[in-house]
Amino acid sequence: MDRYIKIIRNLLALLLLLFIGNIAVLNLVAPDRTFSESENRMLEQLPHFSMKTLVSGKFTSDFEKYVSDQFVFRDVWIGAKTDTDRIMGKKESSGIYLGKDGYLIQNFIPPAEEDVEEKVDAIHAFDHATPGLRKYMMLVPTAAALHKDKLPKYAMVGDEEAYLRKVRSLLHPDIRFVDVSAALFSEREQPIFYKTDHHWTTQGAYVAYLELCKQMGLTPLNKEEFNIRQVTSEFYGSLYSKSGFRHLQPDSIELYLPKEQEKYAVTYVDEGQTTDSLYAMEQLQEKDKYAVFLNGNHALIQIKTAHPNGKKLLVVKDSYANSFIPFLLKHFSEIDVVDLRYYEEDLASFVNKHDIHDMLLLYNANTFFEDPSIKNLTE
Repeated sequence: MDRYIKIIRNLLALLLLLFIGNIAVLNLVAPDRTFSESENRMLEQLPHFSMKTLVSGKFTSDFEKYVSDQFVFRDVWIGAKTDTDRIMGKKESSGIYLGKDGYLIQNFIPPAEEDVEEKVDAIHAFDHATPGLRKYMMLVPTAAALHKDKLPKYAMVGDEEAYLRKVRSLLHPDIRFVDVSAALFSEREQPIFYKTDHHWTTQGAYVAYLELCKQMGLTPLNKEEFNIRQVTSEFYGSLYSKSGFRHLQPDSIELYLPKEQEKYAVTYVDEGQTTDSLYAMEQLQEKDKYAVFLNGNHALIQIKTAHPNGKKLLVVKDSYANSFIPFLLKHFSEIDVVDLRYYEEDLASFVNKHDIHDMLLLYNANTFFEDPSIKNLTE
């Protein structure tokens, strides 16, 4: 009997070593991925080594992130771990809480004070470089701020609203802060956020559009002027993939299509492609179905409409703007859309060259406080 037990133990040890060895080999030979479709984000790449980054600890920190992001079968491991945690009653994974009614809510991590000030300084520097450009800033609170009642009781979430107020207080009065918090809060019982994704829904974007129209003196389209079309009911978003929580109901995506159609042209400048639609319907067959709006994120998109007023708008944005921009077509002759995470040109020169009149900075709170690209405004 002891002999058989010893054989089984040795066999299990051998299988474990083979498993670990195979995983190690796969990690070495598997090509690095640059983008995670399931998490809808750029993945960490192998950091550059230098004595300076090693001594400062930056290389070690970045290398840990790189290994985590590039680990083979990452999504499978995340799902297995989260299922186990959920059975044990845990309702948090990778900074995402499993809330009431099937909501996945991303934690808000308070930024460093000096980082907030540096970003506001960059906005002010850009304002100084473009004195003739009217500027509006919309920072959108996330579900962590508007759906606190759906968070688990023990959830420790940063005070997102406090940092939104701080940005507003630091901004020069000439830069008009478009506060959408109250309007979104009053509609929080409606589906203004996806349950499995970090974005707002088209309905949430419409609520914010009404607030922007008030600030800009525009006459908004009423809801009755749209054909609201559900294009999918099988959307599992970035929080679903990142958290690993499973066995949840998928989201639906709606498009607000004006009943009075107008012709327009959408040009993806870097790609050299022009289309007559804001919607990439083929993306509904992919994992990231939110990319149906503007075909995802691009460095520069130029939209020319048939509107005769000659007004031009620059939108500097994150992906929250992708479902928001279609509401603006009726009000402008041209809309230029810039994503600073990918745009590398001098934006002030672009504004002056194209004689743009208005600018909207549109970010959700998490992206604005976490992503450093807003500092590229003046580079």
